[in-house]
Amino acid sequence: MKRVATAELLDTDCGTPAEIEESLGDLRRINRWFGGVATTEDMVERVARETKRSSLSLLEVAAGSGYVPETARQRLQHRGVHLQVTVLDRALSHLSNGHPAVAGDALALPFRDASFDLLSCNLFAHHLSPQELVQFVDEALRVCRVAVLINDLVRHPLHISLVYAGMPLYRSRLTRHDAPASVRQAYTPAEMKMLLAQSRAGRVEIHRHYLFRMGVIVWKAHPERNEGPCI
Repeated sequence: MKRVATAELLDTDCGTPAEIEESLGDLRRINRWFGGVATTEDMVERVARETKRSSLSLLEVAAGSGYVPETARQRLQHRGVHLQVTVLDRALSHLSNGHPAVAGDALALPFRDASFDLLSCNLFAHHLSPQELVQFVDEALRVCRVAVLINDLVRHPLHISLVYAGMPLYRSRLTRHDAPASVRQAYTPAEMKMLLAQSRAGRVEIHRHYLFRMGVIVWKAHPERNEGPCI
């Protein structure tokens, strides 16, 4: 199944405020029911175990309402992992969850080097061209101290079929357009591995998750460590 880049309506604010809010509500349900929150939780826990850290700062890029990092933060707190979340989106009007919020460009992040332990994104990577994805990861590695977490869809014919089967669940016309468009332009794990091999990553882990989600941990290279190759 060939990747097809398609503009998504929510990206361009192509809708009324009510339609945009309905679409954001659809995204919250998709992330809650179909593995979005669980994928971010799993990646943060993996990092916490490997680094033996119980407290981590996290910048969520293209955060929208910030539902995923906030829900993951609440769940992880019960398991002894504490997240301090900052959210970034291209427009402050998209941000409404009470965390420290910044408007900025994901490809030119307005932060100093090593400002956060983790940089995370959810359902953002598939919006980027291959060249932009490598650029974003390198910029994210600059800003983080430990790792970049990519939570995204897996492109697959069965996934497209499931998206169309789920159309009655979507309340917004924007979602009915954007959901299949997202799957068509998503990357496969093999493509993600190949692209991240071009980045400044020290090590890459790609894990498959429920209902065609993948969680990608891009570990920052440290000169004092003997980093292994991307896997």
